[in-house]
Amino acid sequence: MSADDRAERRVENYLHEQIPLSAAMQVAVLVASGDAVELRAPLAPNINHKSTAFGGSIATLGILAAWSLLHVRLLEAGLAGEVVIQSSHVDYDKPVTGSFTARSSLADDSRWAGFTKMLARKKMARIEVGSVVTSGGITVARFQGKFVAFLNAE
Repeated sequence: MSADDRAERRVENYLHEQIPLSAAMQVAVLVASGDAVELRAPLAPNINHKSTAFGGSIATLGILAAWSLLHVRLLEAGLAGEVVIQSSHVDYDKPVTGSFTARSSLADDSRWAGFTKMLARKKMARIEVGSVVTSGGITVARFQGKFVAFLNAE
């Protein structure tokens, strides 16, 4: 098992233990690095009455991908912190009829430096992170959220 595989496994286990909804959704971590996080969910446990993915599941996968990106980046930076979502918005573009994936990365990496500087100074910082949700190679939804990070007391 490569170091990358272990990173994905650690993030997936953490999500399933700390956010049980991710286990119920059968979320799998495909990529977990400071550059990007990519999660996948199958249709079956996320299906709605129209035989498409439930909008709440789509939104949740977008949130989880963005949240996980911040979680991984904080770990890589050696910052023992907690991340919570403050606000979010999802645009649904197309119905989802199969498994779906959410990929999150920072659109503007330069904001990370200001975020970590504020976090170190004030023990709290906010940052916006987005995710793109795809199914069958087509964008089906776009998530944008504001997250708050808190440094753990030492």
